[in-house]
Amino acid sequence: QVQLVESGGGLVQAGGSLRLSCAASGRSYAMGWFRQAPGKEREFVAAISRSGGSTRYADSVKGRFTISRDNAKNTVYLQMNSLLPEDTAVYYCAADRAMLLTVVPTTMNEYDYWGQGTQVTVSS
Repeated sequence: QVQLVESGGGLVQAGGSLRLSCAASGRSYAMGWFRQAPGKEREFVAAISRSGGSTRYADSVKGRFTISRDNAKNTVYLQMNSLLPEDTAVYYCAADRAMLLTVVPTTMNEYDYWGQGTQVTVSS
C-alpha cells in the first residue's frame, strides 16, 4: 500500500506563505494537491507529472502557488504565497499510479492514493 505523508500546514496571516510537503513511499507517481474547506466539496489545486516537466493549476491559485517535486526524495511540494483567507482548508496530497511520465491528472477520480490531509488556516 502506498503511503503519502503530508506536512507543513499551519496558521498564517493573509499575505503570508507556507510550503506543504508530501512524501510518497515506493516509486514515483504523478502527484496532485486538493483542498476541502468546511461545508464545501474537495477541489483541485495543483498537479505535477511523474517527470516534473508538466504542471497544472486551478485558476484560483495561479501565480500564487507553485508545485514542484524532488524525485530523489520522492517528495512533492506546494509553495503557497500571497495566501488569502479563502485558501483556508484541509489540503490533501494524492498520487496517480499511471506509468506515463507526462500525464497531469486534475480530477479526483484519476488519483489512486490519498494522504491524511493537513490543515491550512489563513487569518485576515
